[in-house]
Amino acid sequence: MRLLDSARIGLAALWPHGALRHQIDHLRPGKIMPHGVPRKTLAVSIALSAALVTSSPAHASIAYSPLPKLPTLSAATLTQRYDLNRDAMAKAANEAQFGGDPALAHALRNLAVPDRDFLSFDPSGDGRGIEVVGDLAHAKRIAVVVPGAGNTLANFDSAKGPGVGAEALYHQAVELGADKSSLAVIGWLGYDPPAVDSMHIATLGRADAGAKALRSFLSQIRTVNDAPVSLLCHSYGSVLCGQAAAHVKATDIAVFGSPGMGVDSVSDLDTTARVWAGRGANDGIADVPHVQVDLLGVSVGFGDDPVDPAFGARLFDAGTGGHSDYLRTGDTALRNLALIALGRGAEVSSPQSGH
Repeated sequence: MRLLDSARIGLAALWPHGALRHQIDHLRPGKIMPHGVPRKTLAVSIALSAALVTSSPAHASIAYSPLPKLPTLSAATLTQRYDLNRDAMAKAANEAQFGGDPALAHALRNLAVPDRDFLSFDPSGDGRGIEVVGDLAHAKRIAVVVPGAGNTLANFDSAKGPGVGAEALYHQAVELGADKSSLAVIGWLGYDPPAVDSMHIATLGRADAGAKALRSFLSQIRTVNDAPVSLLCHSYGSVLCGQAAAHVKATDIAVFGSPGMGVDSVSDLDTTARVWAGRGANDGIADVPHVQVDLLGVSVGFGDDPVDPAFGARLFDAGTGGHSDYLRTGDTALRNLALIALGRGAEVSSPQSGH
């Protein structure tokens, strides 16, 4: 569900009749604030809408085999972990097919091909998976792609998924002159992102849990390779990175398509990392109200806009794409994110006039 639709549904529930209802029914991108509706009310309406719509159906109940016991993560055990997870994904694909979910089965087969490497995998629920692109043990730098709402194992390779994103980022780095040991990229679906039509999309709960998982994961990665780490955080993933920032060791944190980081400024993140922010010219996330309000004891919204100069982030040119276009091959955003991942911040281009 688009955030504009969420706003329309929530506002309509608050004002079911009258002249204001007519304005609500005719909301359009770029005109998300109907006359007379306070900005905080709009934020509440988006949260309310999530409670009024029906969530997407979960995957069919599938009886999966127990997952293999993985060896403790280290440089010496990487190949063994990759092989065990590959076998587990192939088995889970067959079980998903037998369990009545051919789309998930197809996705899992694509993840289980011999030239893909996963540090971990769990098909339960919407699924989790952590993929490595490149030589993790010997890379001079490591980038972690943190995806946002609506990501599952079934769409791991979608345009906004961490699989396609990690692959595109790695190949962009090579095009920029990096050799095979310069960078390893991790597509990190190591948490449970909220569904796009869920109440959780407007609250910090999933981000807080994900931040703890990311912190633990990065601690484990240091046993393999203590190279500098960059976090590249999309959409709701940027909320997660905002919650994790003070507790992880990262040289750079780049957010894109961000609804906010759960704070009002870079200084509130309490991090020594360089913080970057970019937004595509046609990303509808620009219409999200950047506020935090208390709704019946629950914090709704994610604070100030990271691309507002007052927030204090280093702004990068994110091109003209939409919300799911940042890691597309050939996109300006992809080039700048690859430069950030490579530690070549001086080469990152600034936003063009009008972005």
